[in-house]
Amino acid sequence: MRVLIVHNQLWAHYKSKLFSELHRLSPQYGVEIHVVQIALSEKSRANMGDADAFRYNYDYEVLFNTSLDQVKLWPRTKALLKKIRSYRPDVLNLTGWYDPAQWVLLFYAKLAGIKVIISNESNVRDHVRMGAKERFKQFLLKQANGFFCFGQSSAAYLEKLGVKPSQILTRKAAVVDNDVILEHYQKATPEREKRKNQRGWAPYNFIFVGRLIPPKNLTMLLEAFAEISAETTDWGLVLLGEGDQKPMLQQQAQKIKNIRFEAGVAWYEVAEYLALADVLVLPSDSEPWGLVVNEAMICGLPVLVSAPSGCVEDLVRTGQNGFTFDPRQKQDLVAKMRYFVQNAASLSRMGDASRQIVAPFAPEKVAHEMLQGIANLQK
Repeated sequence: MRVLIVHNQLWAHYKSKLFSELHRLSPQYGVEIHVVQIALSEKSRANMGDADAFRYNYDYEVLFNTSLDQVKLWPRTKALLKKIRSYRPDVLNLTGWYDPAQWVLLFYAKLAGIKVIISNESNVRDHVRMGAKERFKQFLLKQANGFFCFGQSSAAYLEKLGVKPSQILTRKAAVVDNDVILEHYQKATPEREKRKNQRGWAPYNFIFVGRLIPPKNLTMLLEAFAEISAETTDWGLVLLGEGDQKPMLQQQAQKIKNIRFEAGVAWYEVAEYLALADVLVLPSDSEPWGLVVNEAMICGLPVLVSAPSGCVEDLVRTGQNGFTFDPRQKQDLVAKMRYFVQNAASLSRMGDASRQIVAPFAPEKVAHEMLQGIANLQK
């Protein structure tokens, strides 16, 4: 059975790890996997590490040796149609069903008798959803045979649009590269206190990892931490990343004790900073999933995650490994941060719980589930 996966960019290391596991395990299911990467990367990801820094072992090709932003619709559509005609798959997996070029592939596959699996990362809460756009999505979804979902929330979104639960082949497709993350975490752990002192970090630290942009709700995070900082000097806040808001946030932080800004690093180095921190904070107004939560939990950190984030149903268990909060309510976040300040002894227990909760999202386990779903489509 031949499976063609269409993916938008080579840079997405977490997808490359999953594709590698699919490739490695596929002979067990009588499946041949080929991945078409439309482009190399996106401009917004340019400072987040070289796509070639880690060589992933799977069968792929890149259609356009440039950024995705530079690839126009018509050339993209022609290239994808040429590929599906030459490869002649039994199953087509579309990972960007918001892309009109992939709509064309979807209808071509239906006419050619090719089974279609749509991958979905969106959830019911990450944007306001209504009107003709949602009805068009329902129409597209009816053309597919199966679905790969990031988690429970993304599956619930598809079910709301009319997808049958039996069509959802996995609800755990939100994976990261556990092996690389653990390698870099373990590299930094032995010198944890030394590295913290060198960087001027507080004894305990909340950490945000990501782009410093308005949807991440960082102004509110700094306002919340200002209240914590006024109560204790033992806790700090670290912001790791780059973005348009950095100068403004640095100015805001001048009046707040124990805030550190760390320059953005390649994705595989993030775990070296997580190893120095104590609690991850993701305060986003909207987040389809929040893969940094997976990364932090693999490193054994408790997590504070805004309620609209797609990962909360699967990864955040209140009081066990962290808390959720309303990103519009500063005092809600202050109260959750204060819990850790007042209960630092619980950090180890909650970190252990994080490791256990995220374990089912290991790439190998998810790849098995996906391949079994693919095989079942052909029965």
